[in-house]
Amino acid sequence: MNIGLKSQSFENGGMIPKIHTCDGEDTSPPLSWQSVPEGTQSIAIICDDPDAPMGNWVHWVVYNIPPDTQELEENITPERQMKNGGTQGMNDFKKIGYGGPCPPGGTHRYFFKIYALDQELDLDSGATKNQLLAAMEGHIMAQGSLMGKYSR
Repeated sequence: MNIGLKSQSFENGGMIPKIHTCDGEDTSPPLSWQSVPEGTQSIAIICDDPDAPMGNWVHWVVYNIPPDTQELEENITPERQMKNGGTQGMNDFKKIGYGGPCPPGGTHRYFFKIYALDQELDLDSGATKNQLLAAMEGHIMAQGSLMGKYSR
């Protein structure tokens, strides 16, 4: 099953506005989704850049978003526990929360991936992408993605 993930800030395959990058305000983009399957117990989101020179660079790790949530507003603050009940993990900038696109040069792709899970995850705040992926294994009911680009 596929979850439809979109943003009011950019189209799938489109350019991510400067406000959501290190060249702007570095605020997280608004995200919304639909078609989460019945029985979903939590939602997770990962944003990463597969075009980074050192390999896949993680920009955002969010998990245990309540299943009735259908969006994340713009500019989620970098707190371990989000207002909606979700939990934020550690990005590859070694910070909690969102770290926007900041490529050293050229055009990079940024994949926002959403997962509907059949359980709430037993992870403390500050978990890494790899820890989240390990905890999600065998519990993904549906997923979707949104890709944006950014150039410097």
